[in-house]
Amino acid sequence: MKMIDYPKSVVVEEQGLRDGLQNEAKVLPTEKKLEIIDAMIGAGVKSIQVASVVDPKIVPQMADAESLCAGLKKRDGIVYSMLVLNQKGMLRAVHAGGCHVTASISASNTHSQRNTGMTLDKARGQLAEMVAIGKKSRLTVRGGIQCAFGCRYEGHIDPNTVMDMVKEQLDLGIDEVELADTTGMADPRTIQEICGPVRNLTGDKPVYLHLHDTEGKGLANALAALQVGITHFDSAFGGMGGCPFVKGASGNIATEDLVFMLQQMGIETGIDTSKIAAISRSLEDFFKRRFSGKMHQLLNRD
Repeated sequence: MKMIDYPKSVVVEEQGLRDGLQNEAKVLPTEKKLEIIDAMIGAGVKSIQVASVVDPKIVPQMADAESLCAGLKKRDGIVYSMLVLNQKGMLRAVHAGGCHVTASISASNTHSQRNTGMTLDKARGQLAEMVAIGKKSRLTVRGGIQCAFGCRYEGHIDPNTVMDMVKEQLDLGIDEVELADTTGMADPRTIQEICGPVRNLTGDKPVYLHLHDTEGKGLANALAALQVGITHFDSAFGGMGGCPFVKGASGNIATEDLVFMLQQMGIETGIDTSKIAAISRSLEDFFKRRFSGKMHQLLNRD
């Protein structure tokens, strides 16, 4: 039996401050977010999505996006990014002084309308304007595709739609690609059937995989992705997260769970799982509830 040639290292982007918080009713103060960012960097995290630039009336946790960015310390080798969903958001990201943004739209027409108020066709058209604004301002732009593996409202998403959207985004000049299992419906076979061809299409441009653990398949899907050459993953401390506009939404794969598994496999991330676990436990105390991740409940407990 031929052994699988796994990568020696992967990039893990921490999205707890963005996706992890957006479903929480209790607002985490900006000062606390900055403390957490310092702690994450101390844990070895080098890529952090700090906020989404959206309507604060709809997502109050993100109301401080600009002030949070203003408080960030510039550090060599550390990438701070923001998520934008429309042209207005991209302009705000530019004015906030961002240097790395994810311009994300949905492959599901229903989810697109619920998430942004735009049909899929309109969102695809506006993406071109978003990317143009970002590139003109010399931002690194990651093109994102939400619901790439299924939608709670529409069910199956045609992989050809996803491939067409990836090609469109590459033609627009995006620097990176992100495929998001927004609803947590993906399975390992579907992950490979979509991620493999996308990886072949993008050449040397990174492909990020954003996984939710709604059905408990998150780490299995990450493993399947590794087997077809995906080496960039999003995660959130403690397994926090979930889209406010997806019924039954649950959290991302937990950063410490993903990193722990990768380290057991001999795959380097540069991240200290114990330090991430400590962040997760501190936030459990703040929100007064238990998160879905596993390793923060096991590592370094007295």
